[in-house]
Amino acid sequence: MFEKLSERFNRLVKNLSGQGRISEKNAEEALREVRLALLEADVHYQVVKEFLEKVKEKALGERVWDALSPGQQFIKIVRDEMTSLLGGNRRELFLSSQPPTVILMAGLQGTGKTTTAGKLALHFKQKRGKNALLVSMDLQRPAAQEQLKTLAEQVGVPFLAAPAKTPVEIARVARDEAMRRAAEILIVDSAGRQQVDDGLMDELRQAKEALRPHYVILVVDSMTGQDAVNQARAFQEKIGVDGAILTKLDGDSRGGAALSIVSVAKVPILFAGMGERLEALEPFYPDRLASRILGMGDVMSLIEQAQGVVEQKEAEELQRRLRREEFTLDDFLKQIQMVRKMGPLGDLLGKIPGLGSAAQNVDEAKAERQFRMTEAMIRSMTAEERRSPELLNGSRRLRIAKGSGTTVEEINRFLNQFRETKKMMKKFQQKGKTGLMGKGGMPF
Repeated sequence: MFEKLSERFNRLVKNLSGQGRISEKNAEEALREVRLALLEADVHYQVVKEFLEKVKEKALGERVWDALSPGQQFIKIVRDEMTSLLGGNRRELFLSSQPPTVILMAGLQGTGKTTTAGKLALHFKQKRGKNALLVSMDLQRPAAQEQLKTLAEQVGVPFLAAPAKTPVEIARVARDEAMRRAAEILIVDSAGRQQVDDGLMDELRQAKEALRPHYVILVVDSMTGQDAVNQARAFQEKIGVDGAILTKLDGDSRGGAALSIVSVAKVPILFAGMGERLEALEPFYPDRLASRILGMGDVMSLIEQAQGVVEQKEAEELQRRLRREEFTLDDFLKQIQMVRKMGPLGDLLGKIPGLGSAAQNVDEAKAERQFRMTEAMIRSMTAEERRSPELLNGSRRLRIAKGSGTTVEEINRFLNQFRETKKMMKKFQQKGKTGLMGKGGMPF
């Protein structure tokens, strides 16, 4: 995510390191690099201009704090301004004290609007313990109703089949039905178009009047860059939008939409789609994304992801086993399964400070093959061998290699990695560290 921006900013820090003061000369050079980075990232030119003026005003003449180098201080200024550019604080969706909270989803075709409606319902169910009702007003696109119904089944929330023959009637009936069913949240998926047109806007305005939604959420594809920003501005001007969800942010190597949409379209970003999985919808934190862009990682989001897949009791048991040096291959297998649940490896590495460049070079397909191969090796062992790997002599290793479709050399390499992992985890315990999840071991 935003690889090109991160590469430029990393070079910028190196160029400024070792200097005792941010002077006008080196500030101008640094700002030139920032300008090129943002323009290459397809950030709106007016946003770039205003951003640079603010950074320059704060950077020129500032002495380096005792704990920071000039490069670090300059990047801190850039980070603060980028956080402001992305919206400043996290924007929450507050639920109505008189249910249902009504959410109208809007956007063009192809942005992932219907899938995002399902993801949002799952978010409310898993993260906030709220029951949502899904309904589609889309009577134009073939199979639109069936798609949302299938998503509702996958997510485990109720779906309301089109209760009327026009979008406006559906909107009106859907609100009454949500109240009758005591649904806490009503998510209404609207029809899209290939482009913004009067017909689409008229339909949305009428639906908005009938629904009286608490939130109108616009779904845009971040990979379309300035097209996404233009869409957001058009929807904001014509119907009014309370927030946006950026889809495909994990595949956006530039970042122009994310860095422009708040300033240009005056639309706050609420969530980011980070993959195809239904769980891959993340609350949008401007400060965390700014840190990731600048190569500082995003430890808080990583912790939250880990907590989402690890039971507290299981984490505490793992910590106990680590203290007693009882970490086995079964425990190692559980750790691998936790990592796979947390999402793509490249995304995880990108959230660890200092590993941004490593994340850019991750071959996800190769990593998945390695995970599968490791699982096959462990599952080919007996319960006794998993508990006591020192039993694995030559003949046993040959048997495991045949059973897992690997070679003895690969078995040997894996066992060496396992021994190194145990040593590393032991060091963390000795230093009083308990891993990324607080109480309990590391998720990898």
